[in-house]
Amino acid sequence: MKPLSLLIEILIILGVIIKNIEAEKHSKKQTERNATTQVSANELKQFLSHILERRKLIKVIYQRENALGKKKIQRKLRIKGIQNKDLSKRNKNHLRKQAKKNFTDEGDQLFKTGIKILQQSKNQKQKAEAYVFFAKAADMGNLKAMEKMADALLFGNFGMQNITAAIQLYESLAKEGSYKAQNALGFLSSYGIGMEYNQAKALIYYTFGSAGGSMMSQMILGYRYLSGINVLQNCEVALNHYKKVADYIADKLEKSEGIPVEKVRLTERPENLSSNNEILDWDIYQYYKFLAERGDVQIQVSLGQLHLIGRKGLDQDYYKALYYFLKAAKAGSANAMAFIGKMYLEGNVAAPQNNATAFKYFSMAASKGNAIGLHGLGLLYFYGKGVPVNYAEALKYFQKAAEKGWPNAQFQLGFMYYSGSGVWKDYKLAFKYFYLASQSGQPLAIYYLAKMYATGRGVLRSCRTAVELYKGVCELGHWAEKFLTAYFAYKDGDIDSSLVQYALLAEMGYEVAQSNSAFILESKKAKILEKEKMYPMALLLWNRAAIQGNAFARVKIGDYHYYGYGTKKDYQTAATHYSIAADKYHSAQAMFNLAYMYEHGLGITKDIHLARRLYDMAAQSSPDAHIPVFFALMKLETVHLLRDILFFNFTMRWKWMKLDNTLGPYWDLFVIGLIVAVLIFLLRNRYG
Repeated sequence: MKPLSLLIEILIILGVIIKNIEAEKHSKKQTERNATTQVSANELKQFLSHILERRKLIKVIYQRENALGKKKIQRKLRIKGIQNKDLSKRNKNHLRKQAKKNFTDEGDQLFKTGIKILQQSKNQKQKAEAYVFFAKAADMGNLKAMEKMADALLFGNFGMQNITAAIQLYESLAKEGSYKAQNALGFLSSYGIGMEYNQAKALIYYTFGSAGGSMMSQMILGYRYLSGINVLQNCEVALNHYKKVADYIADKLEKSEGIPVEKVRLTERPENLSSNNEILDWDIYQYYKFLAERGDVQIQVSLGQLHLIGRKGLDQDYYKALYYFLKAAKAGSANAMAFIGKMYLEGNVAAPQNNATAFKYFSMAASKGNAIGLHGLGLLYFYGKGVPVNYAEALKYFQKAAEKGWPNAQFQLGFMYYSGSGVWKDYKLAFKYFYLASQSGQPLAIYYLAKMYATGRGVLRSCRTAVELYKGVCELGHWAEKFLTAYFAYKDGDIDSSLVQYALLAEMGYEVAQSNSAFILESKKAKILEKEKMYPMALLLWNRAAIQGNAFARVKIGDYHYYGYGTKKDYQTAATHYSIAADKYHSAQAMFNLAYMYEHGLGITKDIHLARRLYDMAAQSSPDAHIPVFFALMKLETVHLLRDILFFNFTMRWKWMKLDNTLGPYWDLFVIGLIVAVLIFLLRNRYG
């Protein structure tokens, strides 16, 4: 199998020290134990070389046995006749199938072990251990393990990025029917990364990927049909693709609460990037821990929430979450009591599922009027967990929590009226509560709103609105986790790894990823694309981000047309984009740029008065624009004054020459005398 020949290249690139967990077999009297050994990169290379040499040897032995087998069959046919031929074949085929089954089972077991380690891992070293098992499973022909290794090569996990090797693996996997490989090849073709830039080919790959069950391919096709990217714009087709993905996401969300995705914008100022509010700085985290230990209840609850769902770059840690919630609950925090109830209701390693304990803590929180506690009691009565099902009680608690603005309770009320659970079906009331919950970002409320707009149930049907809502739900998929890994790769200086991850998310329609990808491309630090392709690709991505409402991207498009980056210089088009950003988004930068163009008459009619007005508006829109605007206006007024002086000198000289010719050399004395005479006449009339 072709991918197997790539394993040396796949894992030698790891280049990091990882642990190799080997199961050591002992005698039946001894218990089995795992020995984790630290292996260097050189030892890993030797290990892989040994695997491949062993496989080559197996192949040679198999070929020899096959040749000997043929000779034996021929000899048997001559001696015993044709009757023994079928029996020999059956035995041989049985042995082959049995050997293949054992080989496959071992590969599956290694893959499952790798997955288990990956799910339980809390640091990069543990994750790297998982990939040792994936490598072994891939060596045994496990397709899922090969997909994992190909992804690691493409996205640069653990510093092992090798796009050429990844493409070779994906092409082999695609022939085996891997929809993940089809999706990856489509993505690479759409950007021209390691492959020929070919949008038509990308569309074919995505189509095959979606047919095979790839949710990412479905989402990409949905975005393409929504935006008309290399296909005719078709809202209904986009709706069909997005709905399939949203149904998949909603099913996951109903089983467990979705984890919000931190989407850091790289276009933020460099000094603000490390302290971006989407990612908690390590020093700030240590300070919060200090305050929590000192008894700050609010900080205790906040840290508990962050660890409960793994937010702002922190790992999900149920033990830490419970620790902080218990400290806060002991101090009387109703929120902490409610979150403890939530942990016991859902169940986890730190707080095993226990309805009675959940009821206890929810009741404690609800007695203090806490919305989360009231909602928790509603859930217990709605689903009959630890108490008999009682829709009337559930409705009562949901209403109380909804009145306090808790979005999950608002959603539950909407769902009760939508499904007719314990109440009469009422789509208008369902819509009302779904809408209220959606304003706070409740994902399931957004999903049901999309469903109502898609079917016209309880509301006027709107394909566009349904698609936009479904798109928002789809963007909560597990693939959005790449925002964090891409951001950390960028901070660590691994630009190519960061770009590939952002670019894939951009292809799926994430606006933040589109602007981040364009930002990296225009820096020209990436090496996976030719330099002459970077500006045109960046312009394409800025344009997609601008269409989705990014004001900064709209200004960037104006800049690209103004300077001729990735396209021809076109002042008129630049002015058009600046005007859109200024009028629609009140962008100070766009106003400033547009004022400059009016001042100099670039692509638009020169208008000094409008230039002054736009400079003033830019200063009013943003405090950061005050200094640039001050200097721009100083320059404008200085140049304008100099021009007026020069124009005055020229006109006065011309006038003097004309008066000298008509009135003589003393015309100025004549004018002064005339003025004096007029003044005397006026004074006489006034006092006469």
